[in-house]
Amino acid sequence: MLRAEILDVEAFAATLPRAARLIGIDVGTKTLGLALSDLSRTIASGLETIRRTKFKADAERLVALVREHKVAGLVIGLPIGLDGSVGPRAQASRSFARLIGPLAGVPILMWDERLTTAEAERLLIEADASRKRRAEVIDKMAATLILQGALDRMRIIEKARPEE
Repeated sequence: MLRAEILDVEAFAATLPRAARLIGIDVGTKTLGLALSDLSRTIASGLETIRRTKFKADAERLVALVREHKVAGLVIGLPIGLDGSVGPRAQASRSFARLIGPLAGVPILMWDERLTTAEAERLLIEADASRKRRAEVIDKMAATLILQGALDRMRIIEKARPEE
């Protein structure tokens, strides 16, 4: 199995064992929003929000969660511009992925996260969440949307594979 590499969705899906969890990450400047999949990789749920301090402390917490939940891979949001451009936030997310990969020891999928934070905000407003509550859960919810998008795509890939 490939370890700690940044892979495309097909290669990423092919490296995963049948029953293993994934963590989705919304990389922000102040927080890391985290989501966790179930063992069958069908549903993503919010896990926690890490308030960013120093990379070492953030990485230690993330690696502890990878071990605690026996995570087989990380899905990291890649904030590509609506026009397809790759700006400073996307470069920061890629840099985070390159640094965390060897520490976590699991493969990484960079997932196009266009509009996930806006979608999370819309869903929270529809749920009548207060401004304070939205601020508390927005990053975790964005991570959930990132991870769910990747899970849905991997399920489509799995169904398209010929039977062995």
